[in-house]
Amino acid sequence: MQKLLVLTLSLWLCSFSESRSNNPAREGLKWLSLKEASTKVKAENKLILIDLYTDWCSWCKVMDKNTYTNKELIKYVNEKFYAVKLNAETRETISWLGKDFTYDDRYKVNTYALYLTQGQLAFPTTVIIPADGSAPQAIPGYLKPQEMELILKYFGENRYGKQPFQDFQNSFKASW
Repeated sequence: MQKLLVLTLSLWLCSFSESRSNNPAREGLKWLSLKEASTKVKAENKLILIDLYTDWCSWCKVMDKNTYTNKELIKYVNEKFYAVKLNAETRETISWLGKDFTYDDRYKVNTYALYLTQGQLAFPTTVIIPADGSAPQAIPGYLKPQEMELILKYFGENRYGKQPFQDFQNSFKASW
């Protein structure tokens, strides 16, 4: 009887863990390092989404808790983007497109954060690096999942550079 109970419990646990692993929304976003994303983008040309944050930023933590846990957002980002979580204050040297970016004591951030935001630092900032290699597009501030859907789909549905954002926004139908 005890063996049967152990076997039943083991099978239940296996099926439970298997169903969890087949659900990408439960697993969360597949965060990569910038280096991993730049390597992967060479093999499959996807957009890169960067969550530019700092450790002290309370709105960054709220966005992690409320936005980056939305199951529809997770599914969409994992499908269309390489997601990168990047601390703007990292002291590590960041290499991007043949250039090295280092920590700047004057601004107390890595110069890559300055590059991504064109010097307009705000945290959190969502940065989209288009697949066509054009300049990074920085969207400063906390974004709710519904606000993020509009931005992600503008880029993810290949509207960026082809349709003015205002026109896309006017015809957009949210589904999250």
